[in-house]
Amino acid sequence: MSKLLAPANVGGLDLKNRVVMSPMCTYEVIRENGIATPFHFAHYGMRAISGVGLIITESTAVDPRGRISNNDLGLWNDEQVGEFSRLVDSLHYLGSKVGVQLNHAGRKAADEDVPVAPSAIAFSDDSNTPVELSKEDITNIVNEFGQAAKRANDAGVDMIEIHGAHGYLLNQFLSAVSNKRDDEYGGSLENRFRIVSEVIDAVKANFAGPVWIRLSLTDYDDSGLQNTMADWQQIGKWLEEAGIKLIDVSTGGLLPKGPNFPVHDGYQTPFATELKRAVNIDVSTVGLLDNPGLAEYILQNNQADLIMEGRALLRNTNWLADAAKELHDHDFKVFDASYERGQK
Repeated sequence: MSKLLAPANVGGLDLKNRVVMSPMCTYEVIRENGIATPFHFAHYGMRAISGVGLIITESTAVDPRGRISNNDLGLWNDEQVGEFSRLVDSLHYLGSKVGVQLNHAGRKAADEDVPVAPSAIAFSDDSNTPVELSKEDITNIVNEFGQAAKRANDAGVDMIEIHGAHGYLLNQFLSAVSNKRDDEYGGSLENRFRIVSEVIDAVKANFAGPVWIRLSLTDYDDSGLQNTMADWQQIGKWLEEAGIKLIDVSTGGLLPKGPNFPVHDGYQTPFATELKRAVNIDVSTVGLLDNPGLAEYILQNNQADLIMEGRALLRNTNWLADAAKELHDHDFKVFDASYERGQK
């Protein structure tokens, strides 16, 4: 059996394979109330039927003012728990573990009239300048993460991922490019990490399962202010000490710019591998990993412990069955005998 499709204990979870549906915004909450819709049941259900080991639902707001878009899922009030719980139950029935990514978008939030951020620095020339968060505001947001985690716990999720990447609020605090504060939440790397530590504590106080975090390990910034790999390795050690079970490694999003090198299959994996060298917890990788052979190579060579699939699963709901065929893995089984005919 391939390592990609074999059962494994990763990130504190017993998974039937190492393929994870990466959190991806769907913009399908048309009523803008944060409540799951029939679309979400169909969208995630198809991937569960196809055999995905873990499905992490889209970036889910802890505060309505912190949504990436007004059509995102939310767990900022108790009314959202019922339908989300039914979604989790349905995906469990279809054979997948389920997680949720909790997020506050900060200066990249949809409510562009009053965005908030660690410092009054706009995302781009076309973005409104955010309001600098007070210490009281920071405490309130930390508490919102904790309350959202409690609702996720009530809904029955298997894991929670804290979104600290892609230029959203926690990423904004971590980077000296966007964090110019002169209090205990700014300045040194340890100070910039402080809110992340507090959010982790708040989430763990309200959720008994494994907690993961997503990080962007480069801002693609040439000003000399972005965190170095040594900085990220130190952050990784702090995260390990804080009880994080897995670091989900991505890149970019803090600034309106991308890689300064040709993008290629697996281009983000070297960042994950470098971080993995510094920690004793699991690390996942994401980004142009459509090729099952490449995903298997990454796992076999211990470059990462888990494969996050995003756009590949949007394009092809049967990606795992196709991967099994390409990897000559005859032990992989889809959810139901009704679909086994498609593997022959």
